[in-house]
Amino acid sequence: MLKVGLVGVGGISGAHIPAWQSMEDVELIALCDVRPEQMTRYPELRQYTDMDDMLAKEQLDILDICLPTYLHADAAVKAMERGIHVLSEKPVSLKAEDVHRLYETAKRNNVRFMVAQVLRFWPEYIYLKEIYDSGRYGKLLSGRMARLGHMPGWSWDNWMKDESRSGLVPFDLHIHDLDFMVYTFGKPKQVSSFRARRPDQDVFTAVYQFDGFYVDSEATWYAAPYPFHASYRFQFEKALIVLDGALTVYEVDGKTFTVGADGGETGGIELPPTNAYANEIRYFADCVKAGRDADRVKEEELETVVKILKGI
Repeated sequence: MLKVGLVGVGGISGAHIPAWQSMEDVELIALCDVRPEQMTRYPELRQYTDMDDMLAKEQLDILDICLPTYLHADAAVKAMERGIHVLSEKPVSLKAEDVHRLYETAKRNNVRFMVAQVLRFWPEYIYLKEIYDSGRYGKLLSGRMARLGHMPGWSWDNWMKDESRSGLVPFDLHIHDLDFMVYTFGKPKQVSSFRARRPDQDVFTAVYQFDGFYVDSEATWYAAPYPFHASYRFQFEKALIVLDGALTVYEVDGKTFTVGADGGETGGIELPPTNAYANEIRYFADCVKAGRDADRVKEEELETVVKILKGI
């Protein structure tokens, strides 16, 4: 049975911990956070306030890194140098050069490494990629993606509001949609971006030109308490595909198919009502067990994403 430790018991760990605990062939045995109070909800797990201490005392197969962005790369290298497989939350790093350093460290120590780019495991986004790859509705003409919410005020030491540590909206929020674009469409041929930034908000829009189509993407932390919202709209020659709460396909012949968030009536769209965070964690654990690279997330794609974000 694989033994797992998790470091960084903040917001995103609330999605990772239940996923690990739901797996019968994996055991989450230890947590680490500099704030002991963050771990009181998990009395059944061994708890540490120093990652080096946890790595030295526990016989871990996998380390799940849910730390602040600026700590991801060094923590991953430290674990992999001990022969521990690493799953790291996104983004991989704020520095493009870290991408190769991480994959080279994994190769040198014969361990698996993966960045948790969760949209690659999200059913509604998987469906969109399948439509694009299959050409079912003809050529893609244009797309629009949005990821909006309230400026986070809950992060430890306010690291989320510090651009040198989080990268703000481009690296924390927009990266989801850009990563999906690079994964699905490849490297864009041209990028234009626009940004309105203040201390209490960060409004960002980018337009990506691909071969024969473009995608514009908005990502925003508003000062106002706007509830989180993610959506997309892609226009193909024969259909418009929209994710806005539910996934709906509007075919040009007049037919409409909708999938509710509860995975109800599909009308021809087959989407499992699954947890994308659990999907990515299951995939990584299976790669570790099989001794194969977790290549659903590739080094060159991550490097492309970071370089684009650094340049805008």
